[in-house]
Amino acid sequence: FVSFHPTEVKPEGRTELTGLFVEKPKSVVAITGKDVTFVVKVDSTNLTRKPTMKWLKGKWMDLGSKAGKHIQLKESYDRNTKIYTYEMKIVKVVQGDAGGYRCEVSAKDKCDSCTFEITVEAAEQEEQADILSAFKRADAGEDEGELDFSALLKAAKKKKKPEPELEIDVWELLKSAHPSEYEKIAFQYGITDLRGMLKRLKKMKVVEPKVSEAFLRRLESAYSVNKGKKIVLSVEVTDPNAEAKWLKNGQEIKPSAKYIMESNGNIRTLTINKCSLADDAAYECVVGTDKCFTEVFVKEPPVTITKLLDDYQVVVGERVEFEIEVSEEGAHVIWMFEDQELSRDDKNSKYRFKKDGKRHCLIIQEATIEDSGMYFVYTNGGQSKGELIVEEKELEVLQSIADLTVKSAEQAMFKCEVSDEKVTGKWFKDGVEVKASDRIKISHVGRIHRLTIDDVKPGDAGDYTFVPDGYALSLSAKLNFLEIKIDYVPRQDPPKIHLDVAGNMVSQNTIIVVAGNKLRLDVEITGEPAPTVCWMKGDKQVTDAEGRVRVENRKDLSCFVIEGAEREDEGNYTITVTNPAGEDKANLFIKIVDVPDPPENVKCTGVGEDCATIIWEPPKFDGGAPLKGYLMERKKKGSSRWTKLNFDVYENTTYEAKRMIEGILYEMRVFAVNGIGISAPSLNSKPFMPIAPTSEPTKLIVDDVTDTTCSLKWLAPEKIGAGGLDGYIIEFCKEGETEWHPANTDLVDRQSYTVRNLPTGEKMNFRVVAVNVAGRSPPALLEQPVTVREIMEHPKIRLPRELRTKYIKRVGEKINLVIPFQGKPRPVATWLKDGQPVDEKKVGIRNSNVDSILFIRSAEREHSGKYTLILKIENMEDSANIDIRIVGKIKWF
Repeated sequence: FVSFHPTEVKPEGRTELTGLFVEKPKSVVAITGKDVTFVVKVDSTNLTRKPTMKWLKGKWMDLGSKAGKHIQLKESYDRNTKIYTYEMKIVKVVQGDAGGYRCEVSAKDKCDSCTFEITVEAAEQEEQADILSAFKRADAGEDEGELDFSALLKAAKKKKKPEPELEIDVWELLKSAHPSEYEKIAFQYGITDLRGMLKRLKKMKVVEPKVSEAFLRRLESAYSVNKGKKIVLSVEVTDPNAEAKWLKNGQEIKPSAKYIMESNGNIRTLTINKCSLADDAAYECVVGTDKCFTEVFVKEPPVTITKLLDDYQVVVGERVEFEIEVSEEGAHVIWMFEDQELSRDDKNSKYRFKKDGKRHCLIIQEATIEDSGMYFVYTNGGQSKGELIVEEKELEVLQSIADLTVKSAEQAMFKCEVSDEKVTGKWFKDGVEVKASDRIKISHVGRIHRLTIDDVKPGDAGDYTFVPDGYALSLSAKLNFLEIKIDYVPRQDPPKIHLDVAGNMVSQNTIIVVAGNKLRLDVEITGEPAPTVCWMKGDKQVTDAEGRVRVENRKDLSCFVIEGAEREDEGNYTITVTNPAGEDKANLFIKIVDVPDPPENVKCTGVGEDCATIIWEPPKFDGGAPLKGYLMERKKKGSSRWTKLNFDVYENTTYEAKRMIEGILYEMRVFAVNGIGISAPSLNSKPFMPIAPTSEPTKLIVDDVTDTTCSLKWLAPEKIGAGGLDGYIIEFCKEGETEWHPANTDLVDRQSYTVRNLPTGEKMNFRVVAVNVAGRSPPALLEQPVTVREIMEHPKIRLPRELRTKYIKRVGEKINLVIPFQGKPRPVATWLKDGQPVDEKKVGIRNSNVDSILFIRSAEREHSGKYTLILKIENMEDSANIDIRIVGKIKWF
């Protein structure tokens, strides 16, 4: 009597989820020419770093380097669930894709893996409902082409019965029947196309697993070879006389200098020389009716990025073109925005991709605020990232218009400069738009807008405003009409100078002129006799009639002109009018205002993981107007693209730059700003690199303690960063004190150290600090203080089992006995032979901290005896006896 107990059966295809996987791939049966996709999900809730995923075929074939049209790898991340999703898609499955696969995920000290298989089957022809039409000849007409089984159809010629539909049992009957019975079964079930029936039956039998004895050793599921190298595919056949054919992607390979086929006994080999990417294909070896498959992967050398991504700072609507250069032409690169891969297949995408030799570009035609973020580019041998900052479109005033003071009949020119050369605008006088005429000219060249008024008249004085089109912004200035009149009294009265001055820019006989602008002062002369006019700058008379600073004399008029005012023109000027009746004077102070000098001594005083502290000195000359503040820019070393760090004026001379990439060299420059405009940039700072100290060392423990020493061990910091790790500093202090003392003067490279010369009996605290170019890490501290004293351990001899009985050796043989022991402090080991100290001229003795060795190079009979090992620590002792017997050599008669 047999009883059956039902057991629980798990549904097919389900796996027990363990480790890092939330979802694992399942084994599939794929149809040739169809696509198949595998999905893996990894939970990163408890991970400190992004996990690394590998797709492998067989035991070691990494499919990451083969990603392309046939094998497509994809990765995504859900911030809410903290789950990474990895996909592998095989497009148009071929026979070479069959085999075992494995996916591995690792994150720091955690890892997990799972396996799955792909079985590839040929696509079956669809069965037709009408079995007769399915088995008619392909070239037969509607009433012809049926086979004539004359021997079997003689009795059936009188009456033709309708052919019954074929049931699935008929095929089972045919598969199990002997070939001699095929015609009988075909006639019985109305099958008239015997040839078609045999073809279908053959296909059905091929699907069934078939054990072949053609191969003793088949091809591996996959092979890998570096580009330019050779590879040998080898099989072992059963019949040494069997011929083997080799096929590549279904096409037979012909022998050549590239493909060499060899036959040596039972071994058949195919050698492929100088493999190229065209050799990356599916291969098969055919022996008789049996065949085996494999796939060859041609690996390219790692492609590195020779020119890194730049950071970009643009306004809405501007074009952005990220650019890199790689070490090899035709390399495959992957672009990502934050955690999202950018696809080339999406026709509606805003991103455009360009490849020109080694140069690869990602283009955004019109940037939006949503495009701000970090962009990444990956090759199989490197990566780079660059930040894109998209600001709202703002118009920056590089130079505002300045008030002008001019004299009658002279020229007045208002000039301003804005950041966008495409911006247009309008000029207004006292709120009324100014129209161009023969005397008034309006120009726009690049970023500079000008309003020029020739032959200025008193009616031209007023408030002038420039309004850029499309911006809530206006620039205003005043035109002051300056008229100097000299009243000459024919009654021999002394002449008088009358200054007709209006406007805010002129007060207390002070005229302010923006550097680069023109100043013209006209003096009208009347009277009898005509007065003379003398212009003085300080104590020096101005008499030149030509040049940049000059005096022009006309009938009844004297003009003082400064073309393109410079800082040296600033000073006190005197106008003296003289005639026989007397003289008159007027004093003017001309003040030249300009943009400030550049700031000086820009340098980095400190760095962090993604930040740096920058300081500088104010400019030596403020331009004659109070400083409003500073503007800062940075760039990566070697790049020519500068990124603005602030749009609002910054008032201090110390600035902390943030959002930088650790391990990248940067340079900084600073601009000074006053009421006139922006200075030239300062000299670039010396290159600096944002780096951070490491995290604290881990797992600090006490390894050993003596009366004056303490041995410590630890592991490297979890986070080291771009600054690397130079070494460690070990510090100690007494319990209850706060002053720490260094135990080592030079950095320690290893992860262990013995602190010496400690006071016996004291309780000491210990800590370890990691050091790199960024400074010291946080300390790793022992949780409890350590008492400095010897840990006493009784001496104990560990006598090996084979030495506990009589130890026999023959004359001339070598003796080498290793006796381990333990004890603290280090025991003193002594050997005796038959109660007397061992003669070390005849017997070698060597002692260490943990064992004692007795050796004899060539044993003699006199070495026989009772040997005693004595182990002593102060008044404690242990001993062991070894009985050694040396016997003579055996003589054969």
